Amino acid sequence: MDKKSVSIDIYGADIICASCVNAPTAKDTHEWLQAAISRKYPSHSVSFTYIDIEKPIEDERHQAIANRILEDEFFYPLVMIEGEVVGEGYIQLQPVFQELEKHGFTNE
Repeated sequence: MDKKSVSIDIYGADIICASCVNAPTAKDTHEWLQAAISRKYPSHSVSFTYIDIEKPIEDERHQAIANRILEDEFFYPLVMIEGEVVGEGYIQLQPVFQELEKHGFTNE
């Protein structure tokens, strides 16, 4: 089976989301997801992008999502896989893994 690369975007800020007490920071979530996904799916290609919602963003799509977070439509960290929201606020691995498996990921 031809394994394609999957894009994972993690949106966040240096300050922890006020609604996400005791949750890890967005940067910590980014690093944690990279480690967990590479351990579970070592033979798959994943591209991770961390977007700081409080800094200038050049990509229009990323800016549009950041604006939605800043307008309180989403909590952060916000995790998107191929443009689909798979978690916000307190991120759990199971929904992330389920979405990756929809894209053909297996841990073989």
